[in-house]
Amino acid sequence: QVQLVESGGGLVQAGGSLRLSCAASGSIISIDALAWYRQAPGKQRELVATTTSGGTPNYAGSVKGRFTISGDNAKNTVYLQMNSLKPEDTAVYYCNARILPLGSVYWSNYWGQGTQVTVSS
Repeated sequence: QVQLVESGGGLVQAGGSLRLSCAASGSIISIDALAWYRQAPGKQRELVATTTSGGTPNYAGSVKGRFTISGDNAKNTVYLQMNSLKPEDTAVYYCNARILPLGSVYWSNYWGQGTQVTVSS
């Protein structure tokens, strides 16, 4: 069974940095698109950053220049380096991946359980 497990969230002061990790486990043939989303209290989930195999990362305007998405294919892991954090970055962050599981001919969309990021002013 395929799972995505996030880690690295926490409490940080404004201007600080955090690095989120999301590791995919299970029987996986291939991983395509990887993304980070976030959801703040009372708001809809929003896309933060995306990347694909061999593709150019894309970022939401609100995080461009501050956040960096990267992947480690050997570890089936995607990272989100967050610098110059602001209180408005406070949210639960979710990773998302398009995965081809072993034994399947269909790509499926998977979500992690979420990790809380809180930025104090």
